[in-house]
Amino acid sequence: MISSLEDLEANLSDIKELIVITGEENLNENDFIDEIKNFEVMIEEIENEALYFGEYDDLNAVISINAGAGGVDAHDWAEMLFRMYTRFLSSQDMKYQIEEISQGEEAGIKSASIRVDSYRAYATLESERGVHRLVRISPFDSNKRRHTSFAGVDVVPLIEHNEDIVIQDDEIRVDVYRSSGAGGQHVNTTDSAVRITHIESGLVVACQAERSQLQNKNRALELLKTKLILKQKEEELLKINNIRGDQHEAGWGRQIRSYVMQPYQQVKDARSNTEVGNISNVLDGDISVFIKEYLKWRRQGIND
Repeated sequence: MISSLEDLEANLSDIKELIVITGEENLNENDFIDEIKNFEVMIEEIENEALYFGEYDDLNAVISINAGAGGVDAHDWAEMLFRMYTRFLSSQDMKYQIEEISQGEEAGIKSASIRVDSYRAYATLESERGVHRLVRISPFDSNKRRHTSFAGVDVVPLIEHNEDIVIQDDEIRVDVYRSSGAGGQHVNTTDSAVRITHIESGLVVACQAERSQLQNKNRALELLKTKLILKQKEEELLKINNIRGDQHEAGWGRQIRSYVMQPYQQVKDARSNTEVGNISNVLDGDISVFIKEYLKWRRQGIND
């Protein structure tokens, strides 16, 4: 950042000299238009860099999706979000792996977790944490009525674990089950999926990405340690909103973003007030505008 500012200052000095020369020799402004454009690009790069200031911004992350209120429509909505995020990650060449996916009884999914290994994965995905609301004509309603359904999204940075975080066997419950859902090459289909519940805190993590039960258990433990570290920081520093954001039930009045298909089409983020009319593009993974505007909104909150 410092070197960028120094380069900007040097570039500004060059432009000032050119302006002086222009005045003296009656040069056309087109003679230094390239320098001005470079100056504008440098300013934009510095402004973008200033958006990344969080303690965990540069880290890898795990994004989890859970169906909320709305029955089978909520399960379908959770699967739509899952598809939206995997398409976004693929379009950005962000390496990811499906950690866990649980199929709904009738349609869609109950839950899914995706590990993202990419520079600034956490900062990129932090905007998605919260309740997502969908309004549409339900494909599961024979009367074709409009339904509202909800899904909750959580995003956790993958922190390098402090050796002080030790989890004893009697502190957790380990359940082994057969993986479910359409995961393709990303998810195994053996009885090696592992779900770990931390008894005292109630935190639950799961992994079915590996074919070995032991490997899945180790990966789930790593994620559990991360969640315990965050919980510990929240309690010690009393900065819950800054570290994890408000955690609410995925239901009415809690949404951070609304996706409306009927009676009109619009996606609106409640924090940055960003609106997009083409909901199909958004659900196909085009969420960059919401991410960028959220980072600006987050920065403004710090300044305020």
